[in-house]
Amino acid sequence: MISRTPLGLTSRIMIGMVLGILLGSLIKFIIGDESDYFISFGLFDLAIKGFFVDGLFHIGGAVFVASLKMLVVPLVFVSLVCGTCSLSDPKKLGRLGGKSIGLYLITTAIAITVAITLALLIAPGEGVPIPADAAFDNKQAPTLVQVIINMFPTNPISAMASGNMLQVIVFALLFGISMALSGDAGKRLANVFEDLNTVILKLVTILMNLAPIGVFCLMAKLFTTIELDMIARLAKYFFVVVLALLIHGLVNYSLLLKLLANLNPLIFLMKMKDAALFAFSTSSSSATMPITLETATKKLGANNSVASFTVPLGATINMDGTAIMQGVATVFIAQVFSVDLTLSDYLMVILTATLASVGTAGVPGVGLIMLAMVLNQVGLPVEGIAIIIGVDRLLDMTRTAVNITGDCMVTCIVAKSEGEFDQKIFDDLNAAKDLEEIHFKK
Repeated sequence: MISRTPLGLTSRIMIGMVLGILLGSLIKFIIGDESDYFISFGLFDLAIKGFFVDGLFHIGGAVFVASLKMLVVPLVFVSLVCGTCSLSDPKKLGRLGGKSIGLYLITTAIAITVAITLALLIAPGEGVPIPADAAFDNKQAPTLVQVIINMFPTNPISAMASGNMLQVIVFALLFGISMALSGDAGKRLANVFEDLNTVILKLVTILMNLAPIGVFCLMAKLFTTIELDMIARLAKYFFVVVLALLIHGLVNYSLLLKLLANLNPLIFLMKMKDAALFAFSTSSSSATMPITLETATKKLGANNSVASFTVPLGATINMDGTAIMQGVATVFIAQVFSVDLTLSDYLMVILTATLASVGTAGVPGVGLIMLAMVLNQVGLPVEGIAIIIGVDRLLDMTRTAVNITGDCMVTCIVAKSEGEFDQKIFDDLNAAKDLEEIHFKK
């Protein structure tokens, strides 16, 4: 009798994604240009789009994403408190912060430089007509002073309820430092937080096993509603952004990982598969954060004292994928409107986008706000954003996968430099495989 090896989580997620894409494409083909397609069952008519797309798929996808987001605040708060209170030297936080922010800024600058270079070589905006109805509602970004002030919560519970990650991070750091300085009382409370962390991570594992269903629903709905003709019209722009994302995610990150931490990039990329698939499906770094944190600690070998700080920080300020979109979009819009940008203009774009990634941290809808800032900086019409916004959904999914890969790459480099890295876990290709399985019986 042949014994079957159960499919791994990655394989199940991939199957769910492919089936969702195929079913969504089939439903879109059946519906065509109509608002819906009805199947008659005599007593009633079944609306394909209304029942499946707006009903089952929408509910399944929304519940899956909401379940992941449900874990973000408790996981970040508890794990960051555990990591901070376990630090033997509280001054180490300063080094962690400096290294992390420095690396995130460097990777963002590299990302937008690659994007601008590719866009100039391929020229995606040449020959694209200017739409007559191009319009975009430009929202103003807060000042850097206001961003810094807003990092400190007046009400920590309110910050957790609203999901303000920068405020949650600051409160967790202060709370963890206080625990570390509180002697026996802090140690007793630390044991409680360690137990809470174990329970929350188990909940993450449970939700990970529901991912194939959630991904299937998300992909099925997306490919039923996505405008493929829009992508066809902006094919060169779409191609340049995806190419830049792939180069940055696969080549640049690999080089930095090898040069700065002497780690094997192939092992790193293989272990990032699950987290990248989650990020691609949800297109949200925040929703993927529980998976990213578990990947960084359980699969890649970074100590929780480092990962609990760098991963939430990266989910908030790491804008590599967004920077790539801004670089390509700036060149694209300049070519569409026949505006010649100088070398100093491009240097200003790189500087503005890099610094804005920190200066607008935690601001909702930050990607388009940052792009508007960049366009204003070099005198390009902000209305050009309306041309590319139609294809941004698919690109956003790819951007998110690159962003969380960058979060883990920075985490590994910082952890290695601080001596908080387990090389055996990193080298073990089967690390944390058993943690993906749920056993309800002992």
